[in-house]
Amino acid sequence: MLNHKLREYCPLTVAVVFMLAISALAENMVLGQVDLQGATKVEKDSGVWVDGQYLGYLKELKGNKKILLLPGEHEIVVRQDGYEDFRTTVTLQPAEKALVTVKLVKDLRFKMPSVFSDIKMDINPGRAAVFVDDLFVGHAADFDGLAHSLRVAPGHRKITISLPGYQTFNTELDLLPNQKFKLKTKLLKAPAALATSASN
Repeated sequence: MLNHKLREYCPLTVAVVFMLAISALAENMVLGQVDLQGATKVEKDSGVWVDGQYLGYLKELKGNKKILLLPGEHEIVVRQDGYEDFRTTVTLQPAEKALVTVKLVKDLRFKMPSVFSDIKMDINPGRAAVFVDDLFVGHAADFDGLAHSLRVAPGHRKITISLPGYQTFNTELDLLPNQKFKLKTKLLKAPAALATSASN
């Protein structure tokens, strides 16, 4: 009896699976892909924004984190502290792959302060982007460990830590010259990301 019922439902199951596979295939045939190629380690460790949305750092945007976009025009910005922003626009056709080679140029206006304050970071996840006074300075993991810290000018500083799928963390610090400060936090999953993981 059980085998008879199983045979009864199997064609429906196969049809549903087949329809889902066709749907996924159709989506892949519509979405275009952008591959970013960094000329040096500086570019590979830089932050990437597409249409104003932060995605992560360049070297990780591949495999299951590759950049898939709807056909049309998209703005790509790559940022690194001490360098001018790299900006380009790509226009994608359905299922098209575009390769963008990123080359950053030093920002000659950038001056390191003569007196520093040091911020050591213990942030989870370490791939989160770090902003000081709304300027991208790197990823949290860059400022962790024995020999690594974020050097900033003393005074009032606004720190923002951001990563897609997580709630943004904001804090403000008043730093003295030569002060060493440790910032430790674990980013909370954004409500939408929680709902997605609960349904999986």
